[in-house]
Amino acid sequence: MDASTSDNLWNQFLRTRRFDASLETVVESFAGKIILLTGAGGCIGSALAKALLSARPDRLVLLDHSEHALHRLMAELDSLSHAAPYTAVLGDVQDEPLLRSLLRENSPNLILHAAAFKHVPLMEGNPFAAIRNNAVATWQLARLAADFRVPRFLLISTDKAANPRSIMGASKRLAEISVSRWSAEPIAYSAIRLGNVLGSQGSVVPLFLEQIARGGPVTVTHPEVSRYFLTLGDAVHLIISAATLSGEGGLVLPELGEPIRIVKLAEFLIDRCGNSRAPETEIRFTSLRPGDKLTEDLLSASEELHPTSDSQLWRVSGPALAPAIVDATMERLKRSAQECDLAMMLAAVRELAPEYVPGATLLNFTAHRTPVAQTGE
Repeated sequence: MDASTSDNLWNQFLRTRRFDASLETVVESFAGKIILLTGAGGCIGSALAKALLSARPDRLVLLDHSEHALHRLMAELDSLSHAAPYTAVLGDVQDEPLLRSLLRENSPNLILHAAAFKHVPLMEGNPFAAIRNNAVATWQLARLAADFRVPRFLLISTDKAANPRSIMGASKRLAEISVSRWSAEPIAYSAIRLGNVLGSQGSVVPLFLEQIARGGPVTVTHPEVSRYFLTLGDAVHLIISAATLSGEGGLVLPELGEPIRIVKLAEFLIDRCGNSRAPETEIRFTSLRPGDKLTEDLLSASEELHPTSDSQLWRVSGPALAPAIVDATMERLKRSAQECDLAMMLAAVRELAPEYVPGATLLNFTAHRTPVAQTGE
């Protein structure tokens, strides 16, 4: 299913496109600029790369740790008639010497940080990986960007960072804090908190489509589980709009509408993509997985919304944390993840995000021990 077909399908599901689909006005501001995009091989990263190349930047630096994903993206970009110069870099966002070299050699005007581990149950099975890749790596990248005086930095975050109940959500909340830590500096950095992107890698949609193709059953964790959804096109539009938003940095939140029950998504896909030879495809309810919430939040209790110059984006305010406290706690987090010290890690996480409530999977781990991998359900 190509991007155009899938977006049309998701617009039918959502019933209306919430955001202006035209990117021409906002992408013009990237003409002649140098942009570093992390997680470039992912679903959102690839779509961002294509949109940004249409703006004719001076250079687009694409970083991803997946050789397969990066090679596939290069083939797609090379086929575009409007492709501008780009550099593909195979590497890990946790590799601080590599990041320092990229910043020194390219002097980017903008960093779009999309690289992250996103699968909630897998992160519950190895919380140290979530903290290293999502939280510590973001803090290190933002600090390096500030050292090199990169004017703009935008983190792509998730609604799972609000009132987190999973270590993935908590790690993204720490990533938001790590970026907002620089919001008082002349180089103000930002994060945007998005909902689920329909059809993206790691979303439930590919699983549902595979199950429907086999004739079912389609497995849904709970009858009442719901999520906020966006099309990929809308997600790209919002990210680029946030990257050009005037004013101070910090956290921004788009208008995401009402949450949608996952069972409604399953019913929609069965109706549109079902096998005519098996019209009565069963929906089977399983159970919430480790780290899952029944419903997602957009804001924590201590956060408030304020309008911005862009009517589709709100600025989120919350308790201010001193930069020195953020840095010292992130150093402890880095050490705890390196040493696989779960007790130290959870204590540090809750220093910065006291609203985080660890799930039973983590609480059952023994401190100072490496967790075992989760088995499939």
